[in-house]
Amino acid sequence: MGLSTTHLLIFLAIIVVIFGTKKLRNIGSDLGGAVKGFKDGMKDGGEKPAEAAATAQQVAANTAAVKETIDVEAKAKH
Repeated sequence: MGLSTTHLLIFLAIIVVIFGTKKLRNIGSDLGGAVKGFKDGMKDGGEKPAEAAATAQQVAANTAAVKETIDVEAKAKH
């Protein structure tokens, strides 16, 4: 005993009467924007680990260089 087309149309008419077309249009555009943002986030999520690994290597190299510089300065002062 599912929903027939007539039941769905009556349900849609009641929703339009209660909320109005302007509010339904706003809800639809907000929902569409949220879905688009989610899809874009999922696309970006696949590409970031490679970029993050390259950035982590650069940070590690810079940290090692900074530690060496600090050690050299400390030895020169004593």
